[in-house]
Amino acid sequence: MFVRKLTTALIAIMATAGVASAQTPTRIQQFQAWGAYSYQGSNGKVCYVLSIPKEKNPANVDHGDIFFLVSQRPGQNISYEPQAMMGYPLQENSKVNVTIDGRNFVLFTKGNSAWVENAAEEPALVAAMKGGKDMAVKAVSRRGTETNYSYSLSGISAALKQIESCK
Repeated sequence: MFVRKLTTALIAIMATAGVASAQTPTRIQQFQAWGAYSYQGSNGKVCYVLSIPKEKNPANVDHGDIFFLVSQRPGQNISYEPQAMMGYPLQENSKVNVTIDGRNFVLFTKGNSAWVENAAEEPALVAAMKGGKDMAVKAVSRRGTETNYSYSLSGISAALKQIESCK
């Protein structure tokens, strides 16, 4: 089950990054709830860490495949960019809220993905992830369904350390 979800995520990540002819991503190592991966994109190497939620609510709806990742794309001068990827289209002009230890981060949405609204807050979100235990993600589907996801942050620091020298 996890491998199928992971394969779906890898394909989606490559599509989101605009990679037309990327090689298959390689898993570098698994660190508890977070895995570290890389692939060679058209603009250079891409490295990222990825996790799936430990809880999805409401329980009676089909969420599809849900992921949270942090990517590095040195060839595009992108370093530690957090992104939420949903298995469904998000409501247009909605926001996704990420909460770690009472600190809230707002993400803007496009399609089925969300990124930090204020790019200057990306390092603060990554730092909160590294220092936190759990992360809550709240979103609204295009149909108006309010969804909530809970992620374990166990292993995030080690996974991010694994991709810090991505070149």
